[in-house]
Amino acid sequence: MTDIFTRLKQDHDRHREMLDRVAATSGDSKERREAFEKLRIDVSAHANAEEQSLYAEMLGRPDLQDKGRHSVAEHKEAEDYFEDLVDMDFDSSGWLTRFKTLKERLEHHMDEEEDEIFAAAKKDLSAERAKELAKIFDDRKPVEKKEVA
Repeated sequence: MTDIFTRLKQDHDRHREMLDRVAATSGDSKERREAFEKLRIDVSAHANAEEQSLYAEMLGRPDLQDKGRHSVAEHKEAEDYFEDLVDMDFDSSGWLTRFKTLKERLEHHMDEEEDEIFAAAKKDLSAERAKELAKIFDDRKPVEKKEVA
């Protein structure tokens, strides 16, 4: 059974590919709209399920609370960018500029989680607990996907 850190990294790798796919589109095309919507739903569902698994655990541990709060705040920031982009003209230069900022912020967030947050949490969590959190994440993500969509 996979642990939470491996499971989240798998999603991050897919999100990086999805970000590149959206960035490669142009104009108000069906391709851009579909790729963006898939990205929005998956990233939002991932963030919500991550908050209900790993970050719920971290927020309950005094030595990990600050890192947990920081990541949850970055999830909110990404959600704000997604909301802005949905309301913008997909054909405008402003949309692309805003998307590039979102892409940069999400890539920073994923790198920071993988390099710092996960390392700190691994020190505190048993291997068994890390596997339990992966199950919680996997149980929650499909539910969150339906709610976000």
